[in-house]
Amino acid sequence: MTSTLSPPTLTLLPHSRSQCAVTVTVTVSLTRSLSHRRKTNSVIRSATKTHAAGNASFETETAVVEKPQLETLFQVSRGYASPFGATVRDGGVNFAIYSLNALSATLCLFTLSDFQNDRVTEYVPLDPLINRTGGVWHVFLKGDFRDMLYGYKFDGKFSPLEGHYYDPSRIVLDPYAKVIISRGEFGALGPDANCWPQMAGMVPSDDDEFDWEGDLPLKYPQRDLVIYEMHVRGFTKHESSNTKFPGTYLGVVEKLDHLKELGVNCLELMPCHEFNELEYFSYNSVQGDYRVNFWGYSTINYFSPMIRYSSAGIRNCGHDGINEIKFLIKEAHKRGIEVIMDVVFNHTAEGNENGPIISFRGVDNSVYYMLAPKGEFYNYSGCGNTFNCNHPVVRQFIVDCLRYWVTEMHVDGFRFDLASIMSRSSSLWDGANVFGARIEGDLLTTGTPLSGPPLIDLISNDPILRGVKLIAEAWDAGGLYQVGTFPHWGIWSEWNGKYRDTVRQFIKGTDGFAGALAECLCGSPNLYQGGGRKPWHSINFVCAHDGFTLADLVTYNSKHNLSNGEDNNDGENHNNSWNCGQEGEFASTSVKKLRKRQMRNFFLSLMVSQGVPMIYMGDEYGHTKGGNNNTYCHDNYINYFRWDKKEESSSDFFRFCRLMTKFRQECESLGLDDFPTSERLQWHGHFPGRPDWSETSRFVAFTMVDSVKGEIYIAFNTSHLPCTITLPERPGYRWEPLVDTSKPTPYDFLTPDLPGRDIAIQQYAQFLDANMYPMLSYSSIILLRTPDENA
Repeated sequence: MTSTLSPPTLTLLPHSRSQCAVTVTVTVSLTRSLSHRRKTNSVIRSATKTHAAGNASFETETAVVEKPQLETLFQVSRGYASPFGATVRDGGVNFAIYSLNALSATLCLFTLSDFQNDRVTEYVPLDPLINRTGGVWHVFLKGDFRDMLYGYKFDGKFSPLEGHYYDPSRIVLDPYAKVIISRGEFGALGPDANCWPQMAGMVPSDDDEFDWEGDLPLKYPQRDLVIYEMHVRGFTKHESSNTKFPGTYLGVVEKLDHLKELGVNCLELMPCHEFNELEYFSYNSVQGDYRVNFWGYSTINYFSPMIRYSSAGIRNCGHDGINEIKFLIKEAHKRGIEVIMDVVFNHTAEGNENGPIISFRGVDNSVYYMLAPKGEFYNYSGCGNTFNCNHPVVRQFIVDCLRYWVTEMHVDGFRFDLASIMSRSSSLWDGANVFGARIEGDLLTTGTPLSGPPLIDLISNDPILRGVKLIAEAWDAGGLYQVGTFPHWGIWSEWNGKYRDTVRQFIKGTDGFAGALAECLCGSPNLYQGGGRKPWHSINFVCAHDGFTLADLVTYNSKHNLSNGEDNNDGENHNNSWNCGQEGEFASTSVKKLRKRQMRNFFLSLMVSQGVPMIYMGDEYGHTKGGNNNTYCHDNYINYFRWDKKEESSSDFFRFCRLMTKFRQECESLGLDDFPTSERLQWHGHFPGRPDWSETSRFVAFTMVDSVKGEIYIAFNTSHLPCTITLPERPGYRWEPLVDTSKPTPYDFLTPDLPGRDIAIQQYAQFLDANMYPMLSYSSIILLRTPDENA
């Protein structure tokens, strides 16, 4: 039944800034019977306490009202201190939560109907003598938990200067809650147009089962991956997707065959943990719509999947939403596609001291966040706060969360956003705090980069997590850049930002990058070989969600972010882009042809590089965001995959991408387990065996011995001038063209079944007979060694 009285809580007496008041609490019996409910009359009594203030002391008398024992829906007993969260056991549910600095705690239970009417169904006060073990509050309940939700009230100091934000008027989320319920539909406002309505966790039940149909991890060798970075909502939300459930996990399932066609075998989902898309909600006069947090890099809860990405929403208290993301993962695995989660353990949605109290801040702010001595929030994330990753409790929380997604949700790995934050020392860093004993000379200050960060150590050596893909975005907003130096234990890969920057510079024709491109083509041994890692520890990408799309990379010299409503002040200013001579989509025919050529050059370079290629959603057909390189706030066509554009005849680029991906997977030499040596790879210039690594060189060519294809010749000419190259002599063989990015489709990739293929090859017969090949400016080629029938 619904309680109409406030729960007994700890009352803080008025006190001076220098002396904390003694508190008085009421202990409530924890032996209640579901079948013998009773009430007691209120009792008023006085409590006298002696207080110290400097050298003086004084007594205060406080009237304390013992609340009547409320009718209860549950049998309540002491409970267990582990595991954390709400756990079904022994015919009931055990609740356990860590809050070291709280002075009192109350479990708040809601029926779904009461929750929607902003009422608490049942308060369960926790006795610190009975329901607390160390810093863990716990209680065990038996009763009917159908459609039940829960949260907590904590009381204690509200002292930002000391890092405490306890507020007993707020119901906060359990960090270990498996589903968070608030609004049921993406973008819909809460009651009274509230962007931050009350949230609560789902109480689990013993019938929460999902038929995995024997699903097992695919466990692909990482060298064989082709990764596709996807936004769940953006992938199918556009009306042209023609899906039954657009913008949802089920919508993605309907389009998985597109990824198979493209040749993708690993899906990297942008944040799918619970976040509030209304976090930045405000009218955008430029677009005539509302700004939202579309990307989702602002986590509320790390265990809960984003419920508003499910077609079910809050139906069945979120159980159906969990099953939908499980269904997506299962169906991806059926098609041979692994699923990696993009996780944001560097900050949360609670922001700085002006942010809301949602979960971590109200549970134990000084534990979960990296704080300065006077309570200020360190901001290495650029988003207001920094998760205190290397605190013992927090790092165990992160490991527990990752384990949950692997064991219960069957994900195949994780990409860690701003992962360098996880290598920084925690607040109050010292040996006793982190390792249990002081270490001589340990004088590290908060945020100092660590050579052996405890969290990375724990993840890397965890018996479950060391067997999945672990990918670091090896930098943060505080200036720590660790590409090539991220603490790795031999298993961590990295988003290779240096690959992105080098390939962009070379393909657009910037002097001085020929040698750097050669390193990228070999898997960046300059970054990874010295540390004992392999080429596949480099995640290669030209474009990602953050920055220009591939089409915009060749269309715009400058960002065009006015539609964000921030006067074009947001987003990266240094994009290493080139508009090919004219700014914007409206350009001459010759410029448009050059842009298509450049897009092919970028994609070809990605597919012939050692390491793991990553494709950004929409780049396979040339999606444009109109030059906006920071589209975090748009829930509209700017971020939606355009299925109509993919199907148009002008989207011939998709054919090229599909064939290049297939070619990479067919070649044994383009996904090596180790860095190529001279026995397999030879460098060339305009003449065989004479590479040009000079500062002005814009030509790179090489041959690769391949056990499947025999031998491959690959060349890039990023000069504004055409050239005719001399090919390596191979007695008894001749070189046959396969790819030439300067050719119009379908002759940019000569498949065996292509009509007119022989005629196209014959046009180059006079050059090939002379062991030569003409290359246009800004073009790249792939030739195959084939037997010479005339030899």
